[in-house]
Amino acid sequence: MTAGTAAPVAPPAAPAPSPARGPSRRTREALAAYGFLAPWIAGMLLLTIGPMIYSLYLSFTRYNLMTPAQWVGFDNYVRMFTADPRYLASVGVTLRYVAISVPLLLVVSLAVAMLLNKAIAFLPGYRAAFYLPSLIASSVAIAVLWRQVFGQDGIVNKVLALVGIEGGSWIGNPGTALSTLVVLHVWAFGSTMIIFLAGLRQVPKEYYEAAAVDGAGAVRRFVHVTLPMLTPLIFFNLLLSTVNAFQAFTPAYVISGGEGGPLDSTLFYTLYLYQRGFANLEMGYASAMAWTLVVVLALFTAGLFATARFWVHYGDER
Repeated sequence: MTAGTAAPVAPPAAPAPSPARGPSRRTREALAAYGFLAPWIAGMLLLTIGPMIYSLYLSFTRYNLMTPAQWVGFDNYVRMFTADPRYLASVGVTLRYVAISVPLLLVVSLAVAMLLNKAIAFLPGYRAAFYLPSLIASSVAIAVLWRQVFGQDGIVNKVLALVGIEGGSWIGNPGTALSTLVVLHVWAFGSTMIIFLAGLRQVPKEYYEAAAVDGAGAVRRFVHVTLPMLTPLIFFNLLLSTVNAFQAFTPAYVISGGEGGPLDSTLFYTLYLYQRGFANLEMGYASAMAWTLVVVLALFTAGLFATARFWVHYGDER
């Protein structure tokens, strides 16, 4: 190397390769969440949505479980409303049951909730005692017991005999058979009562004190304070109670022996659907009945939500 000549500069060393980066923390959390949800998603697709779509297809077919389904279009739906008087009878029975039992259930639930809202001793015990029937009322055992209570030699007739009243079989009389099922439905008021009781506990006492200062009595305080504050819970209980009443099946099946008698007086919609689908093996017709019920409940729910803004009041509204 001669004088005055610059020394060669060594090229910069190549950067060391960075280690391979795995998925980000957010991606790992999302994958873990989908992994935990996978059984539920699979169950929803295979056990709920899949059968629903297939039943919608069957509602346009003639299918008896033994031979391939035959496409018949809207024949099943037309037949329901034009050539099946028992179907129309089941609709009438179900509508009467819903129209009577649901308002009675709400009134009894609210009345008992207001009684339990007082400062009384053993309140947890009373709440548990009133709530228990709602857990077992839809069971077969309670339906069998109900059949014995209102039978010819049941407890009701024995009590009436003590005051000189001779009664017949309440479940064997077409005029009273449906009433026994209404009583059973109202007897299971525990869950709606608990919801109303929780709502009553949330009503500020200042509202009642202000109403009392203005000279409002107990009735006016109930109408102008209690009811408006409970309208969200009334809406909730009305919706659930109506849907459950439309789907009632076990009590009518057990008490009537699966026939809907006497004289179709307890022929609920779901019971007739069961008869068509599983007794007569008319699965296409039963699927059409099921989807008709779905549409009716959807329309009722939509209508209830549409009218809620006129009568449901929330605490944060001005």
